[in-house]
Amino acid sequence: MFENKIALVTGGSSGIGLGIAKELAQLGARVIITGRDEAKLAGAAQEIGAGTAWVTVDVTSVRDVQAMFDRIKVEQGLLDIVVANAGGGTIAPIGHITEEQVDRTFGTNVKGVIFTVQGALPLMKAGGSVTIIGSTASFNPPPGMSVYGASKAAVRNLVRSWIQEIKGSGVRINVVSPGPVHTESLESFFPADQKDAAFEFMHAQSTVGRIGTPADIARAVAFLAGESSGYINGIELFADGGASQI
Repeated sequence: MFENKIALVTGGSSGIGLGIAKELAQLGARVIITGRDEAKLAGAAQEIGAGTAWVTVDVTSVRDVQAMFDRIKVEQGLLDIVVANAGGGTIAPIGHITEEQVDRTFGTNVKGVIFTVQGALPLMKAGGSVTIIGSTASFNPPPGMSVYGASKAAVRNLVRSWIQEIKGSGVRINVVSPGPVHTESLESFFPADQKDAAFEFMHAQSTVGRIGTPADIARAVAFLAGESSGYINGIELFADGGASQI
């Protein structure tokens, strides 16, 4: 499906990003993953398979991101698939939100996405696909996740503008918005005394009886990256077990 295609997955050393990178590699793509932890990247690249490249990048640093694309241009020449997955957030209800939390969340989830997409587009040709990992928190943030939800809502609106600005390029940009996905990151997201109750609630919200896996999200991304979705552009695809529909 993706033979001779080159795919970049930011935040690809663990969780959803690693699942996406594995799926694209299994479908034939040559994958480049990014992250901040060199040891984790090396281990993930080995897990994904032979030929996987990795670059240590902090997506909140424009200098880091530009250096990454300079390297990709020299080593690969172009990109066919870009998945802007790197992101994160913390729980902080109003009254406890800090400047550092806002800067970190928007720096990763908004600034990082902006400069990833902006840097990637000159390396892409007609038929290329950009997928941004959003979140159902963009319109239905749980208590304590207002800042995270706001950052993901911003991403959705960036895409609405970008598809008009690059009209005619042949490159498509879409958003995949997962609901809860069982990852190490989600396990550590909740305080220990709240984790069991949180997971029980999330399972109950799903109309398919479970929360997602990285493989679930990876398949949605692979669909949007492929030729079968060639007439799909600018959408937000919710991969959340139907929770956003109730």
